[in-house]
Amino acid sequence: MSTATTDTRPLVGLRVLDFGQYIAAPGAGQNLADLGADVIKVEPLAGDQARGIGHFGTAMVRANNRGKRSLAVDLRAPEGQAVVRDLLASTDVLLHNFRHGVSERLGLGPDTLSARHPRLVYGFVTGFGTRGPSAYRLGLDIAAQAEFAVMDLTGAAGGDPQRVGFPIADVLAAQALASGVLAALVQRGVTGRGRVVETSLMEAVVHAQASTWAEHELSGVVPRRRGNGQALAAPAADLVRTRDGGALVVSAYTREKFAALCQVIDRPELVTDPRFVSNSARVAHRAELLGLLHHALGRLDRSEALERLRGAGIVCGAVRRFDEIVDDADIRASGLIADCRSGRTTYTAPTTPFSLDGQRPSATEPAPAVGEHTTRILAELGRGDVEIRALIEAGVVGCADFDTARTEAVPRPS
Repeated sequence: MSTATTDTRPLVGLRVLDFGQYIAAPGAGQNLADLGADVIKVEPLAGDQARGIGHFGTAMVRANNRGKRSLAVDLRAPEGQAVVRDLLASTDVLLHNFRHGVSERLGLGPDTLSARHPRLVYGFVTGFGTRGPSAYRLGLDIAAQAEFAVMDLTGAAGGDPQRVGFPIADVLAAQALASGVLAALVQRGVTGRGRVVETSLMEAVVHAQASTWAEHELSGVVPRRRGNGQALAAPAADLVRTRDGGALVVSAYTREKFAALCQVIDRPELVTDPRFVSNSARVAHRAELLGLLHHALGRLDRSEALERLRGAGIVCGAVRRFDEIVDDADIRASGLIADCRSGRTTYTAPTTPFSLDGQRPSATEPAPAVGEHTTRILAELGRGDVEIRALIEAGVVGCADFDTARTEAVPRPS
């Protein structure tokens, strides 16, 4: 059955069942929703666990569930499992971040579902993979940051290890899962068969450190946290304070850029100074070099220093607070920020970090309330009002407003 649509996003017509909670799997589902897929967020009757932890959790839900529909169902009840089985008949992608082994206990394991639904693309993320000794451990973002060197490499030299200021392991795993799912969908278009896509927080953060891995292999030196600055280049990502109390970072480690920097600070003789004549020499004398940069640029306000550096083609950036980027002209001009509006709520959110033919694919419906679409989804499966009410009263599914919810079936785009 088909319906007319002007939506040209590439995944329109595909259905995704997203069993994820918190960030890693829901984030992958968000990518697919932005690309036009009908993503059904399958939640426990109490909702995604993130919904119960205040503003911290509400932010997760808002950021990773725009444009999805919510089906609240008890997966432990046979009737609830029957609802999911009915949905699977028209599902293209399944996502979850259950702890290893849970999907099998729920009858949703990859082997079982791939055998029943050979076109299904089955994607999941765990904490530490499914093949090693930590396969059954609970995995959260902070554990991955701690155990796979992210924290050890973050922070000031000699100071305590620090977590990255946002859940980087979860975000990287979400992107990895979405990439794998999209690759599997492309191949399904050729072979007609789905694939099982697996990733983990561990794999995502280790993959992101590929350059650090290579540096360690080449040098034999264990990388250490050093705060700002790159270990093998100078000046590179080094922090400089300016007269007005501001801060900026500067990178000028190639021969040409370092010469340009010397002109900016009115010290052209430094180009031939034996301490700074090569990148390796500058790395060895980084403290002295930074002292000279602080002395020269510290006499300027941040805006003036940035103007001079940019005018010379030197990579630099102002160190800004989060509230300084909210109304950034470049961010706004890019169309990255979407206004998510409905009768119940309004907020803004970053959407897909790319455009297609100059247009940014994005889902601008806010994240759904728990079970907001339960009635409609059940109606699409052919369940009548009497049966839906019975399921609600039996505690198998959740729907906060059954009497006013629309129950007419909505054809799936194709």
